[in-house]
Amino acid sequence: MLKYIIRKLLYGFLVLILVVVLVSSIIFLSPVDPTRLTFGQRSDTATMKAKQAELGLDQPLYVQLGKYLNDVSPLSAYEDNQPCQQKYNYLKIITLGTKILVLKAPYLRESYQNGRSVSLIIAEAIPKTALLALVAILIASFIGIGLGVLAALKQNSWIDSLASTISILGYSMPSYVVAIFMALIFGYWFSAYTGLNIQGSIIELNDEGDEIMVWKNIILPAFALGLRPVAIITLLTRSSMLDVLNQDFIRTAKAKGLQRSVVILKHALRNALNPVITAISGWFAALLTGAFFIESVFSYKGLGEVTVNALINFDIPVVLGSVIFTVFTFVVINIIADILYAFVDPRVQLS
Repeated sequence: MLKYIIRKLLYGFLVLILVVVLVSSIIFLSPVDPTRLTFGQRSDTATMKAKQAELGLDQPLYVQLGKYLNDVSPLSAYEDNQPCQQKYNYLKIITLGTKILVLKAPYLRESYQNGRSVSLIIAEAIPKTALLALVAILIASFIGIGLGVLAALKQNSWIDSLASTISILGYSMPSYVVAIFMALIFGYWFSAYTGLNIQGSIIELNDEGDEIMVWKNIILPAFALGLRPVAIITLLTRSSMLDVLNQDFIRTAKAKGLQRSVVILKHALRNALNPVITAISGWFAALLTGAFFIESVFSYKGLGEVTVNALINFDIPVVLGSVIFTVFTFVVINIIADILYAFVDPRVQLS
């Protein structure tokens, strides 16, 4: 299993490099000057050129890209001096001519807009988005698997038709449309009965200026974000359950006189979960890294808001930092999903 994980991580690292190269090329080739957005339209030419030189934006694209990849890579080559040591906090490995090969944490640089560390900006936003994505995928998983199993057991009944209709409608409607409707209905028109806010983040400031957790602000965004995964999980669970229920080992379990609940939950559902796990893991990664519209509708201050603001302001380091986090998340979650296959389905072996 260790060799499998290492191989997957190497593949993921290669994908990460390709994505960073592609996104960096698109951003750096765009006809927008980040220094102009930072200082405004009235800045003098000398100030603009000095800032471009400081940020390295006056160099060719391949030089900028090479330096950025060197910064984000755990293994990097730098000059051996005190400023580099303080900036990158590296561990020296070997000397390579005038430079040294070092081991360090990925350095995502600083924001063009406020000068803050990109790693710190993303680290502050991730817990809020991670909590939202986790609640959304848990809601989607429980509802989706429950509806899918019920639809499979009641095949061709009105329950099956209702579950399929709900799934199709849920998948067809864009998440931001659902979010707007839910915000208006439950957060505005019926707010006196639901007690929910039309907008708000999980962490808010009280009258004294202290940060407090407002748990009710996660309810509407989580349901709006989890609606589309519910549709996919329901259909996949139904299809997989129908296939497994027709297998010989299910008929054998029934012939042995096992209770119906044991046959369904222990034998049928367990063997039907592989495609469902794939869907859940993929959707969780997507929710964790792509809840931009939902966060915008509900003013939920997470990674989505950070990335959108960075795109608007052409804050290249923050955008690239979000992209790296997104790719890394998908790689890690795919590895976890593959490992879960072996635990859920004894027929699967990692090699």
